[in-house]
Amino acid sequence: MTTPRIEPTTIGGLTAWRVTTRFGGALITRRGAQLLSYTPAGGRPVIWLSEQARYTPNTAIRGGVPVCWPWFGVYDRNPQFVRDCVAAPPGAASHGWVRQVDWDLAEQHTDGDCATLAFTYAAPPGHQPGWNQHALLTLRLRLSDRIEVALSVQNLGASPLSTTLALHTYLAVSDSRHVSVHGLSGLHYLDMVREGEPRQQQGPVTFTEETDRIYLNTSAPISLRDAGWQRDIRLLATNSTSTVVWNPGAAKAARLNDMADDAWPRMVCIETARVLDDALTVAPGQSETVGVTISWQPANTAGAGS
Repeated sequence: MTTPRIEPTTIGGLTAWRVTTRFGGALITRRGAQLLSYTPAGGRPVIWLSEQARYTPNTAIRGGVPVCWPWFGVYDRNPQFVRDCVAAPPGAASHGWVRQVDWDLAEQHTDGDCATLAFTYAAPPGHQPGWNQHALLTLRLRLSDRIEVALSVQNLGASPLSTTLALHTYLAVSDSRHVSVHGLSGLHYLDMVREGEPRQQQGPVTFTEETDRIYLNTSAPISLRDAGWQRDIRLLATNSTSTVVWNPGAAKAARLNDMADDAWPRMVCIETARVLDDALTVAPGQSETVGVTISWQPANTAGAGS
């Protein structure tokens, strides 16, 4: 039996930790407190990392589970009440700044067959241009026969803190053209490829072109069924009722300089989010946690719906 281990390492010159349990192996970096990869023992990867990911300063890493905060997507597309609370300079990067900076490792321990790491990031007033709030973030990772990711936002200021966020999970797949996402049928979504056109999902989600959708009022577990690898990946979100589904497709992937032109069929993003009117508002002195549990099993045994 493999004894759980948390070992310091580096990737691309960045501080990182390699985690090994009897269930599999993971790589986590201090940059963005980001889980970069996870591969079950003797199995196919569950979390995808781009072979062309960049590890330069102030750069987001393509793949893994990036944390998007204090805004999601393009800043100007966020609700006015979020922009009133979270100012940003003109031309601010999409998805906020915390995925591009180093976090502090606050905790690491093993217990039985599990390994846990917790990172913190302090955001006092003046920390970023236009930032007048006071917050403390904690990102907790628990790795065993599943992956548990939890982001806590503590409001240390005197007024309510409203932000949008996502755990931008890149899932590894055999071929995105032969997978399907279940658990979203009947829900309304905004098609961001078509300027946010409102639509309703009919049946499972499949991928034939660039896909960028924000699903609203999501609460049931979501299952990614992979025919090629005969595997179901199940995502169970907590304190989140919006879900983003993304795949760049061939044309957009060719424009991304941190992703190979032919890599887009090997990943699908299913993002646990608090976006649009589902933005997270934290009262002064309080804390809120948004999380996701990711598990996997052989195909045709999961229970998520259509």
